[in-house]
Amino acid sequence: MKKEYDFTNAQQGKFYRPLNELDIPIYLDDDVKKFFMDKIKSTKDFSLNTIINSLLKQDIEISKKLA
Repeated sequence: MKKEYDFTNAQQGKFYRPLNELDIPIYLDDDVKKFFMDKIKSTKDFSLNTIINSLLKQDIEISKKLA
């Protein structure tokens, strides 16, 4: 390492990304992924993200009603 670094041309926050913009990877079990991939092949109108998000939103609504 150098004793000193020159930051005169540095740009503050250049690589900063707010947490709400980060994509969080979700790993599905093989059998769950296969089920949804088969479903996508039959519909071809939706992506895996769309289907999983839709199911999770429905689950959230059910949880709110039960709480």
